[in-house]
Amino acid sequence: MRHITNIAGIASLASVLCATALIGHADAQTAGAPEREAYQQVPMPPGFRVEIGEVDGPVFADPKGMTLYYWPHTTMRNGVTGDPKNASNCTDTRTTKTAGLMSPYPPGLDLPELDRRKSCAEVWPPVWAEADAKPVGAFSIITRKDGRKQWAYDEHALYTSILDERPGDVRGASTRRTGGDGPAARAVAAVPPAIPPGFAIVTTTMGRQLVTDEFYSVYWSERDGPEKSNCDTACARTWAPVLASAAAQSKGDWSTFERSPGIRQWAFRKKPLYTNVLDPTTGSLQGSDVPGWHNAYTQLAPSPPPSFTKQDSPGGVVLADAKGKTIYVYNCADDSFDQLACDHPDAPQSYRLAICGGGDVDRCLRTWPYVVAEPGAQSANRTWQVIEIDPRTGRFAKPGQPGALRVWSYLGSPVYTYAGDKQPGDLRGDGNGEFGGSRNGFQAFFLRDEFFNNAS
Repeated sequence: MRHITNIAGIASLASVLCATALIGHADAQTAGAPEREAYQQVPMPPGFRVEIGEVDGPVFADPKGMTLYYWPHTTMRNGVTGDPKNASNCTDTRTTKTAGLMSPYPPGLDLPELDRRKSCAEVWPPVWAEADAKPVGAFSIITRKDGRKQWAYDEHALYTSILDERPGDVRGASTRRTGGDGPAARAVAAVPPAIPPGFAIVTTTMGRQLVTDEFYSVYWSERDGPEKSNCDTACARTWAPVLASAAAQSKGDWSTFERSPGIRQWAFRKKPLYTNVLDPTTGSLQGSDVPGWHNAYTQLAPSPPPSFTKQDSPGGVVLADAKGKTIYVYNCADDSFDQLACDHPDAPQSYRLAICGGGDVDRCLRTWPYVVAEPGAQSANRTWQVIEIDPRTGRFAKPGQPGALRVWSYLGSPVYTYAGDKQPGDLRGDGNGEFGGSRNGFQAFFLRDEFFNNAS
């Protein structure tokens, strides 16, 4: 299940306007051939491979190219679920009752649409290991309760997702940190990035962002040349060069150069790197408000549909439709022990209908209308696609079905606007639902996550 952060706080108008300029610069970068994140070469089982997800970067994949996931052992409000180390709790037995893991849900209630409900192992097919398979590097083999062998990574049992259709799809979960009080969601088996010590990478809606290992933003300047810093002593009081040790080695996208006698600085793709001493917190992007300064990304996320717009809002920069109405995503996971996602057209729609219209389909369509694709619109990438929906059921429409809507989707699930938003940048629908929209509800699609602490 995918969550978009519900951002709390108020951005300054200058900050928001400069963030829009930042996004325009990123869009210009995506016009050419997209750059992809480099990763560490690590031992893998025979046939396994690495795929580059459009949003999540390098991920481990099975021999068919399907992304690998695991289910973290999670302590919830009223119990524990997920997989313990070296074991799997995702079985072929269908759950039929609520587990009561998240208040205010009581245990023992019938789950909806039991006639169509799949088991955990049907939604998350285990990655089977051959009888003679041997552990490789961080990949090991566990024995399930039924005696079958299953691959694990870092002691976590591995699965694929039925939502992924092609190699490189990452629709079952995300590497993006969201915080909040949400379900026990699955996690992506991400490949270790090829970055020097002292750096980290966080997944944002804009792309895979470079940060320090303390999660402060890393920047580059338009004034610099290739492996040449034009940030003088006065400049460096605000823009602290990211220094490299004498033993640091250049490799791939990474290099070092001598900015002054005996002082070496890191460069990424030949751009000298800095932090901003005025950034107030980890996760802050305020340095990119300064003209000519930009956040560094190992790869940018695919561009949204060309008809979409970017709007200033009280919480940051949001994605919006052609009329400026904020775009929302819907999040959902049921309260079964399996914690199965219900935010996709193939999942039970009763949860969404309860939140968006009190169970009334027409009210739901009025209050949270789908973002209908303009005539002739085509999918430009796997992240943003046009899908056909039966508006009465919320499920995928059959080919040629009368009344079907061609709507925009993000990572395979429809996106929406909110009838209560009257002006561009309104956020009246953000957090609408349970637990700020993270459990069952709607959250705005933020392009600038200024107020989300990536270190949390």
